Amino acid sequence: MKKIALATLAAALLCAATLPALAGDALAPGTTAPTFTLPSQTNAPISLAQYKGKWVVLYFYPKDMTSGCTLEAHNFQRDLAKFKAANAVVLGVSLDNAQSHQTFCTKESLTFKLLADPDHKVVDEYGVPVKSYGPIKIAMRETFLINPKGKIAKVWPDVDKDIKDHSTEVLAAIAADGK
Repeated sequence: MKKIALATLAAALLCAATLPALAGDALAPGTTAPTFTLPSQTNAPISLAQYKGKWVVLYFYPKDMTSGCTLEAHNFQRDLAKFKAANAVVLGVSLDNAQSHQTFCTKESLTFKLLADPDHKVVDEYGVPVKSYGPIKIAMRETFLINPKGKIAKVWPDVDKDIKDHSTEVLAAIAADGK
């Protein structure tokens, strides 16, 4: 009886290890980054696979045109040339739609890709928590640094604590080879 129970438990743990992360279960460094394709602010589909061989800064943020999200986006925009020099791209993801992203990019002069995930498929795959405020849902602010081989190198699970220095921290992690 004990052998059957242990075998069942081992099988359950093995299955659980192969399931995608659920919302709230952020992916850990060393994990293969889940692939995705989402529309950008221009409605063009953007896939993680397009950036194989590059560092990818995949940052999730709550809402277009809010103060914290605008500050974070401006800081990534300010450092865009440094990211490019480091063989890195910046991709922002929120639950907003592509039209909202287009308005945000135009208003704030943002030139990097903002990806629309209104059904929070990628948000859920990466384990980013979602909060509801009545009918409004927002993804929490988290950043994943994906190395050129497609593995998660570093995770910042609570960027809200230091939005203004976050872009600089990500650049430093890339310079330190993801550490």
